[in-house]
Amino acid sequence: MKETLFNTHDLALIISIYQCLFFSLFLITIKKGKRSSNILLSLFFLAQAAIPLDNLINFGEGFRGESLAYSPNLFYIFGLAYWLEAPLLLLYIRSIIYKNFKLKKTDALYFIPFVLFAVYFYITWISLGDATKVDRLQGTIIAGASLLDREIHIFRECFRFFCGVLCLIELRHYKEQIKNEVAELETINLTWLNILTIGFLVVRGIAVCVAVLILFSYELSFNVDHEFMGLMSNYLMMLFITILILFNTEQSTIFKGIDQLLPVKKEKHNEPIDPEILNKIEQYMTAQKPYLNHLLSQKNLANQLELVPRTLSIIINHHYKRNFFEFINQYRIEESKSLLTNVVHKNKTMLEVMDMAGFNSKATFNTFFKKLVGVTPTQYRKDFFAKNDL
Repeated sequence: MKETLFNTHDLALIISIYQCLFFSLFLITIKKGKRSSNILLSLFFLAQAAIPLDNLINFGEGFRGESLAYSPNLFYIFGLAYWLEAPLLLLYIRSIIYKNFKLKKTDALYFIPFVLFAVYFYITWISLGDATKVDRLQGTIIAGASLLDREIHIFRECFRFFCGVLCLIELRHYKEQIKNEVAELETINLTWLNILTIGFLVVRGIAVCVAVLILFSYELSFNVDHEFMGLMSNYLMMLFITILILFNTEQSTIFKGIDQLLPVKKEKHNEPIDPEILNKIEQYMTAQKPYLNHLLSQKNLANQLELVPRTLSIIINHHYKRNFFEFINQYRIEESKSLLTNVVHKNKTMLEVMDMAGFNSKATFNTFFKKLVGVTPTQYRKDFFAKNDL
């Protein structure tokens, strides 16, 4: 066979297909992490492999001819993946950040657009005879599309973008909720999820722009180069998937999850808190100083106090008006103030003081100290010794 099947632009699509298939297979076989999360992410990348394949069949000159000769049913069929990839990514994000994640009946709502389009696709394409399909495939696909098809195209891209926004909301919720469970956020690695979510949100945002430009070009006679944006989107996707795979080989996607519950601070809690429990907590925090442990978590502290973790969380949120992160680090700041004003520790570095006070992050230490005290730790020690001539 001597015919050229693809050009340089098509190569970007082929590389994307290969990478997505490879990554999907890797996720199915890997034993690390939650099985349900790996399956959802694998399905997501299978859908991502189908999308460039759809573009290759419909717009790649060599592949288009070969596909048409093989079967006109190959056209558009892989485009169904557009309606699946966004909900799959959303469910994957939820499966990672929630420890007790389980698929619910309401999750099926995200797949209603897929079902509706599948019915529309069957009626307007699959049910047609091959001769009719071949006739419709003559000429340029985009130029020959109906206004309804263009509107569906815009709705599809907006739906995918909307699901991406929901992913960001879930991550924001996680960042707030995790503060009720840990006192050191630097141990929580969200880099992988941030790259995955924000990267695909950008890609979908570009897809929305391309869909709108196509409408302007063919329905409103605006002279805009939507083809260039489409090609740049293909190259961007290839580059983005490459970065994801390279990053995933060095980073673990496992991190501390949260329970799928409403934030404690938003729950109504009118029951009085037992003063004896409050006294027990305060005495323990002062005498035992559990906050000096860098890896202290809400569950650890609750076990030490012989309290139910949920009870401790409610007390911290409703009585002290703080989350666990703020509650523990306030004690650490008081400890660091004591260390900074102690002549014995006058020559210790800030990193040593930070470590002795229980902090594991210089950024958290400096930020919290300045927020509560009003000056940096260095300035605080300098002012104290200057004032007392020590």
